[in-house]
Amino acid sequence: MSEENKQDVMKDESIIETETTETESNETDVESTETPDETVVSEAPVEDESTDPVAELEAKLEQSEEKYLRLYAEFENYKKRTRQELDTERTYRAQSVLRDILPAIDNIERALAQQGESDEFKSFHKGVEMVYESLLHSLKENGLEVIEALDQPFDPNLHQAVMQESDERKDSGIVLEELQKGYKLKERVLRPSMVKVNE
Repeated sequence: MSEENKQDVMKDESIIETETTETESNETDVESTETPDETVVSEAPVEDESTDPVAELEAKLEQSEEKYLRLYAEFENYKKRTRQELDTERTYRAQSVLRDILPAIDNIERALAQQGESDEFKSFHKGVEMVYESLLHSLKENGLEVIEALDQPFDPNLHQAVMQESDERKDSGIVLEELQKGYKLKERVLRPSMVKVNE
């Protein structure tokens, strides 16, 4: 073979190799461009299957119903709590006023404990006693109660022990003497009784 023929064959082989390389790259490009299209096509049906409008609406309706029921229950609890707070406030609204009045009642009781022989004193004493009875009656109608203490078992919820004494005729823990009256407003202690307790 001549030199020229060899060169022509080499040229032909290089052209064939170039065409083969270009063809392979074109096929790769076609495959790569087809792959996203196939992906897009395959994704579209998946979205259509998952987005059923009836199912979405049913889920939203169920969520709305649950939210409504929760809000309704919270509101009912709020109404009950408010009603209880108002009832408690009405029941004990006089508590602070009664606490302020208790020292005045103590002073009236001390005045009534005084004794005298003159007609003027007896008349004055009778008037103070009537005022005292009237005041206590009004306070009792508003829920004030005297705490019973004398000869009762000592109760730390109702009594305040300030002294102890020994009396063999009575059981241990019995109140021997009431030094200051205690009062309750309905079931709430306004002031415990100050007492002397048997050892």
